[in-house]
Amino acid sequence: MTEADEDFASMFEASIQAKRIEKGQTVEGTIVAIGADVAFVNVGSKGEALIEIAELKDDEGVLEVAVGDRIQAMVVSTEGGLTLSRRLARGAATSAQLEDAFRAGLPVEGKIEGEVKGGYQVRLGGQRAFCPFSQIDTVRGTDPAQHVGRVYVFRIIEYKEGGRNIILSRRALLEEEQRASAVEVRRSIVVGAVMAGRVTSVRDFGAFVDLGAGVQGLLHVSEMAWSRVSDASQIVTPGEEITVKVLRIDDDSQKIALGLKQLGADPWSTVQAVYEIGQVRTGRVARVTEFGAFVELEPGIEGLAHVSTFAPTGHSKGWSRSVAVGTTAAFEILSIDLEKKRIGLALVEEGPAGAAGTPPAHSELVLGARLTGKVERHEKFGVFVFLAPGRTGLIPLSETGIAREADVAKAFPIGADVEVVVLEVDPSGRRIRLSRKAVMDAREAEEVREYTERADVTSPEGFGSLADKLRGALKPREK
Repeated sequence: MTEADEDFASMFEASIQAKRIEKGQTVEGTIVAIGADVAFVNVGSKGEALIEIAELKDDEGVLEVAVGDRIQAMVVSTEGGLTLSRRLARGAATSAQLEDAFRAGLPVEGKIEGEVKGGYQVRLGGQRAFCPFSQIDTVRGTDPAQHVGRVYVFRIIEYKEGGRNIILSRRALLEEEQRASAVEVRRSIVVGAVMAGRVTSVRDFGAFVDLGAGVQGLLHVSEMAWSRVSDASQIVTPGEEITVKVLRIDDDSQKIALGLKQLGADPWSTVQAVYEIGQVRTGRVARVTEFGAFVELEPGIEGLAHVSTFAPTGHSKGWSRSVAVGTTAAFEILSIDLEKKRIGLALVEEGPAGAAGTPPAHSELVLGARLTGKVERHEKFGVFVFLAPGRTGLIPLSETGIAREADVAKAFPIGADVEVVVLEVDPSGRRIRLSRKAVMDAREAEEVREYTERADVTSPEGFGSLADKLRGALKPREK
């Protein structure tokens, strides 16, 4: 037999095998060649089949297969050779073909005609099918109507009653595609990378963002904005496309931490040039805790007015009444820590010198200064007096001006104003010795002086003139 006879015989055998294959049958083969428009698939003894290149590309137009890869497809034509398809076109779908597609797991094309209870009604050729809301996408959208009228590729997950009950899933195909490309996507995710993603869900603690192929990262609420965010849903919404920065990757758990605020300038970068100790700036009380009030000076810049900076009131939480959440007031800057991003503040009381007449926290205390403070607490060795934020002095018992057996707590109620004289202060201003007794002595000396001055001017004649009159009255008796 000549070579030409052998070629003719093989072609004749292939044509006979092709005729034995019915339309709608599922076959499996190996890709042997890829052309511009079609690829050739070796289906074994059945010969070679054609499949359009478009059938082998993903949604972005990238070829998914190479020569040597095995694929599974459905026979859509046997005329003039075998023609395959990996997706069953909605216009050509018959009940038998849909059943074959279900058994082979092949995708089918369908058009969403409308919403029904729990999902969508989908047209597959002459058949109607149902796709649950949960199976239409990998992300639950906020507007179900956005899918109505669209043509999608589905997988048949249930085929019952001879095709009268067909359940579809688009999500299953999307997840398969995601798994196939997830490895490649993860290679592109490195710390510092800026990537586009889609918000899949929003929780109290943050939002999950799909970076592609189902690979998700967590955008924590603390990384959404430089200012404090109390509700993540005010920043992002499900389905929204956003750009994020990769902050951390846990190699063991494969967890990815994302940031949004890092794409903008850090407000703390300007703090050193704008803020300085001693400044008085307006701020809004953002939240109040047991240890103080956090004050927003500008978006992204918060300071803490510690409980110790408030004048005593006699009540454990009396200080918080002056800094209710939302209150806008003037605050003095006591300290700035750029490394830890902390600013210490003190509420500036209304009035030129504060409610208790206290000096500013940053002013220098001098010996002999006469000040007014508030009683902060009692100890067995004396009374502590709040003079200003960060300035608390001690009145020793010997300088209280009361008897040793007297009740100190009754004489100096907590929160009461008390006038004192500075007896001693160290260079740092942390150790301040005060005296109430010195104030009382000064008042007594002043009262004596005032009385003496009044007595000197009560009569023009004075005491001397009265004595002369008495002597004059006694002289006639001596005669």
